[in-house]
Amino acid sequence: MPGRPRGRQDDPLAEYRAKRDPARTAEPVPAAGQPLPVGDGDTFVVHEHHTPRGRAGERVHWDLRLERDGVLKSWAVPKGPPTEQGPRRLAVATEDHPLEYASFSGTIAAGEYGGGEVTIWDAGRYATEKWADDHITVTFDGRRLTGRYVIYRLADGTWNVRRLDATPSPQPSPEASPGPAPTPLPMLATAGVLPPPEEDDRWGYEFKWDGVRAVAAVHRGALVLTSRKGAEITVRYPEVGRLPAALAGHDAVVDGEIVLMDADGRPDFGALQNRMHRTGPEVPRMAAARPVSFLVFDLLSWDGEDLTTRPYAERRARLDGLGLAGHRWVATPWFTGGGAGVLAASEENGLEGVVAKRLDSPYRPGLRSPDWRKLKNVRTQAVVVGGWRPGQGRRAGGIGSLLVGVPDDEGRLVYVGHVGTGFSAQHLADLGRTLTPRTTSPFAGTLPREVTRDAHWVEPDLVGEVAYAVWTADNRLRHPSWKGVRDDLEPDDVVVEP
Repeated sequence: MPGRPRGRQDDPLAEYRAKRDPARTAEPVPAAGQPLPVGDGDTFVVHEHHTPRGRAGERVHWDLRLERDGVLKSWAVPKGPPTEQGPRRLAVATEDHPLEYASFSGTIAAGEYGGGEVTIWDAGRYATEKWADDHITVTFDGRRLTGRYVIYRLADGTWNVRRLDATPSPQPSPEASPGPAPTPLPMLATAGVLPPPEEDDRWGYEFKWDGVRAVAAVHRGALVLTSRKGAEITVRYPEVGRLPAALAGHDAVVDGEIVLMDADGRPDFGALQNRMHRTGPEVPRMAAARPVSFLVFDLLSWDGEDLTTRPYAERRARLDGLGLAGHRWVATPWFTGGGAGVLAASEENGLEGVVAKRLDSPYRPGLRSPDWRKLKNVRTQAVVVGGWRPGQGRRAGGIGSLLVGVPDDEGRLVYVGHVGTGFSAQHLADLGRTLTPRTTSPFAGTLPREVTRDAHWVEPDLVGEVAYAVWTADNRLRHPSWKGVRDDLEPDDVVVEP
């Protein structure tokens, strides 16, 4: 683990204290023998550190610190953490720092270790996706650092830090045109666990719905539905077309989920597959035969007033006050506190899980934030299709199973298994028309012989979702079952879900 002290292993701050004299430095120096504080493991800070260099002026570097196991794991980043996708920056693992250092800024006296000026360049929360001795993937939610990052150790022992996702494109200001402001991309949640009991009342809880994310913008009586990626999908779901009338002439932007319910009133993602790609004359007939519902859970704008900076609890209260309930749309229930009970109720009712949202959290369009946590009852994983194997029996001559992978942090498609269950005949027929053949494997490395001997390779541009039992020791999905195509995701969006 980075920053592991080279002194006593039962005192992670031994090296930190050995380098500092508490009588001479302004830095916090906890006394030896004190128990480490217990935090939430989600605080980060980046310090900007200026040190004098005599006649040469001064030298500046940045220190990235992540709360972990009661201390701040630390790296010196000479050129600063990258704020855009692509650049790799050198990071040098340093000694663990005390949690009190997260709020430190000031002057370290000349002649002392690290003498110079220290200021806070950025600070906020982060969510852990993976933490191993040589590879860490996290999502930052700060002023300057936002999105997914990887911190990884190279073969020579040095570390690099790199941003994995792209910065959302800036939206033009409403003054740029006489029409409505551009529809914001939806805010995304990180995978996580229930908040600790002592923080339970600071969170709101919603059921997680197994459908397609959609943001609905109503302007002057006209409705536009956009997908998670910003594509317009209004024509696919005419059932929602009368939503403007429910708003009684007001303009609004709301966030929610398009779902198709089964006979027991539970979302059926598999059945929704038949609607996700349809734009032709068959859509009205399908909508009449088995209509979708739009489950609304956030209010982003009302009559031109931007509400994204307002706390989640305020936005939800205003949404509830609209009385938004119709034949094909409804504001979903939510609960303040009681997260364990809400999660248990979701499982009892056969729902996918729960989303926990901090009551004071703003809405961050297009970003994945630890202020929202998703907790699943059923293990699911988005995957990229890279090939297929022929079927037997009734599937002879066509697709029998799909070969799927997940991109690694270098963008290479890593094989994670084959999926042969969960398909209907219609699904297989649709997939056969959708997949684009290629002559070589899109997967990195060497695949097992029993997979490659009859494999048909395809371009890795189709994303699907599978349910599965567990990840095996060799990073394969055990007993995966196909749930359906995810046309709201691009291959670069796919990550390993905890």
